[in-house]
Amino acid sequence: MAIKLGNSSGSDEPEVMMEINTTPLIDVMLVLLVMLIITIPIQLHSVNLEMPVGAPPTTQVKPEKIQIDIDASSVVYWQGVVVSPEELDAKMKAISQQSSQSEVHIRPNKDARYAVFANVLSSSRRVGLTKIAVIGAEQFVQ
Repeated sequence: MAIKLGNSSGSDEPEVMMEINTTPLIDVMLVLLVMLIITIPIQLHSVNLEMPVGAPPTTQVKPEKIQIDIDASSVVYWQGVVVSPEELDAKMKAISQQSSQSEVHIRPNKDARYAVFANVLSSSRRVGLTKIAVIGAEQFVQ
């Protein structure tokens, strides 16, 4: 802030001040800042969780793992045994109707035809299998 004591032109008329007085603006901003700080609620550094009380559930029986392999010549294997598409559908329907669904692990060879893999995947979804995993995807990374 600067103060001007006299006219540079020598006349008795006061000069028009061209600067804005920022002191009231700063005072208002400080008051608003203090009001904001006071009205902000105190933040807690913890999260309130309601944890379950009692004994943990008994260990569940682990589901059976079904291995479906597709070799380089696009032949489909169910647990190491060659199966036709009809047999594959029948076996998938049988395990989808069990009370505890088995996990289906599909392991395609990178040289197998994609249509065979897509057919196995779509037929597993069509019969209602939900626990499906594609194993061995690291072989497709170049």
